[in-house]
Amino acid sequence: MINQVFRWFRPAPHTPRLSPAEVARLYPAYRWRVFEAAFMAYAMFYIVRNNFAPVAKEIGEALSYDKSMIGDMLAGTAIAYGLGKFVMGYFADRSDARKYIAIGMLLTAGLNFLFGTTANYWGHLFLWTLNGFVQGMGYGPCARGLSHWYSSRERGTIFGVWNISHNIGGGIAGLLAAKCAELWGWQSAFYVPGIIAVLGAIYLFWRMRDTPQSVGLPAVEEYKNDWPPDEKEAHEQELSARELLMKYIFPNKLLWILALANVFVYIARYAMVDWGPTYLKEVKGASLTAGGFSTTIIEFAGAAGMLTMGWLSDKLGGRRARVSVIAMIPLVFAFAAIAFVPAELLWVDMVLFGVIGFLVYVPVMFSGVMSLDLTSKKAVGTAAGFVGFFGYVGRVIQGKGMGWVAQHYSWDAALWCVVVCTVLGIILLAFLWNVRPRG
Repeated sequence: MINQVFRWFRPAPHTPRLSPAEVARLYPAYRWRVFEAAFMAYAMFYIVRNNFAPVAKEIGEALSYDKSMIGDMLAGTAIAYGLGKFVMGYFADRSDARKYIAIGMLLTAGLNFLFGTTANYWGHLFLWTLNGFVQGMGYGPCARGLSHWYSSRERGTIFGVWNISHNIGGGIAGLLAAKCAELWGWQSAFYVPGIIAVLGAIYLFWRMRDTPQSVGLPAVEEYKNDWPPDEKEAHEQELSARELLMKYIFPNKLLWILALANVFVYIARYAMVDWGPTYLKEVKGASLTAGGFSTTIIEFAGAAGMLTMGWLSDKLGGRRARVSVIAMIPLVFAFAAIAFVPAELLWVDMVLFGVIGFLVYVPVMFSGVMSLDLTSKKAVGTAAGFVGFFGYVGRVIQGKGMGWVAQHYSWDAALWCVVVCTVLGIILLAFLWNVRPRG
């Protein structure tokens, strides 16, 4: 039975090459089709993942959960997502992206439905942790699809545009969850996104495709005449588990530095995404809707930042770490400034949240792109999952640690901890200042 499941998920087989005229006609359409599916997929995965934080305060009040318990749920889903991104990313490298991503979407929809029907802390902790692990099925097939349909010289721009999908999804998630909770109760913040995810799974199975060769087209390197010199002879060879881990992942010192930097990058990323709505409600007197809107501001500003910086990194020859460091330096001052804004000037907080969003998603986006730059398109899911796992270790530290510091000391103390972590991220990324794509 298990073998049959694995066989069903195997990468789509190559089909006979189409005529040159058909290749010229179909290739642009399929490239757009895969990009569109990957974009919509990642946006929808965020709608069924970022819907917890905007209503965490309301769930806590309804079910008597304190900040520590909420922090446990944030930490549980974070570490599970990090582990899932690595494990599921490995399987994504060895699976048909179309089937893999549709099943992942259905599974996360089901877990959202179950979460909404549960009113028990341990049940919620288990379900939201499991949802985090299943969410690891999202990044890998998207990255596999894009890396097979777009060449190395296009990565910065394409991944920059694609990455705004999670800002759009995350931004919609904040408003959608808050509005649903306001109208129909906190449970609807999980039912409505779950319905969207079911419809999304059907759409993805219809639109997504695996590799160009699976539809009778040549590899993108041939189509764009953009060959990484050290991969030209074996660029389409599927890798064994040993090759994936022992050639491209574990011995890769630069990948380890990137992974360690990602711990601190993700602390900065999720500080205001996870705790921003609660912080604004408790310290600045914001309403439920205004708290949810802060998430939307962060995510949409992040989209603008990634579009701008993705294009810039291509112009700088693929030096993603350099652009990341440049973005993170002013981020330090933006986090520090929040603590000094008076409660009556909520609009200033919103502006600062926008600045944070614009800057913080730059190193987040480039952690995945640099994973590909440092390895191979056949190992992109595993490499991004490895780096992402460390990132979500950072989210666990942030989710549990920021709540604990705020509970026992103050929100200001929690913000200064984030400032220190951002500085440490800058120092580690500086070691990758001159890194460019392989080949």
